[in-house]
Amino acid sequence: MDQVRTMIDRIDVKLLDLLQRHGPRPAAELGEKVGLSASACHRRIRALEAAGIIAGYTARLDPESIGLGLDVFVDISLTSQSEEALTAFESAVKSFDEILECQLLSGASDYRLRVAARNVADFDRLHRHCLSRLPGVAAMHSAFALRTIKAFEGYPVPAPSTIDERR
Repeated sequence: MDQVRTMIDRIDVKLLDLLQRHGPRPAAELGEKVGLSASACHRRIRALEAAGIIAGYTARLDPESIGLGLDVFVDISLTSQSEEALTAFESAVKSFDEILECQLLSGASDYRLRVAARNVADFDRLHRHCLSRLPGVAAMHSAFALRTIKAFEGYPVPAPSTIDERR
């Protein structure tokens, strides 16, 4: 394996898919599923981590179980799209744990936030004490998630030939 890998093969694709869907597992278990010894599997995973292809590991929690039963998507338009305004907004967003995600958008809104709340009353509190205090906000439009049909479980890992074509 190279120090910094630029290409992945079919075994890497299988490993990445398994790790995304099931989290970290013993190298022996993963190796058995992809046809490698435990030590070879461990080396591959470490190489994928070193190359930055695997950026980290997390546990997926059930939001209902921890009292966060409401997902809200909030589209934000700013008063200005200057670098200073964008930087100030982005810095402020990072200071609120209830804001799970923030994406800079093209189109009608500047940003889309995903916010976790216990219920509508809790979102009202977040709206008043968090979202309304974000710098440079001209307009906010909120949409409540009624039900999650398909939750994010990881990126579809393209076949190696597809990855090579993109470079």
